[in-house]
Formats: sequence, C-alpha cells, structure tokens
Amino acid sequence: MKKHLLAVLAVSGLAFTLAGCSSNYVMHTNDGQTIVTQGKPSVDEDTGLILYKDGAGVKQQINRSEVKDLTEVVQ
Repeated sequence: MKKHLLAVLAVSGLAFTLAGCSSNYVMHTNDGQTIVTQGKPSVDEDTGLILYKDGAGVKQQINRSEVKDLTEVVQ
C-alpha cells in the first residue's frame, strides 16, 4: 500500500511541476522517445545541438538530426 501511495504522489508531483512552468515543449525523437522540456529549447548553430532543461531542471543536449518534431505544450 505504501509503494502505491508513493507512486501516486510522485506522479502527482511531476504533473504539478510541469503545470507550473510557463511554457513547456515536447520533443519527439526519431527513435520514439518523448522528451518534455522546461522552457523553450535553443539551437547551437555551430554544433547542431539542441540545448534544453529536462523535467527535473537539468541541462541536457541532443543532436538536432535526432529530433523528429518539437511542439509547445499549451496550458
């Protein structure tokens, strides 16, 4: 029962965290992954990398050629 409650609280917390951000984006990759970002990702034209913050606020990067599409989440 405790594990179930903990899982529900974790999912709820993630939902509230994502809902609290002003504008999130969703990236779909060529291999089928879905990445939710905090804020709008930026593109480094010199390296071809897309720079973004993940759901936990950690800076990440992905090659532009690996991203299938990028859409803004309307709240």
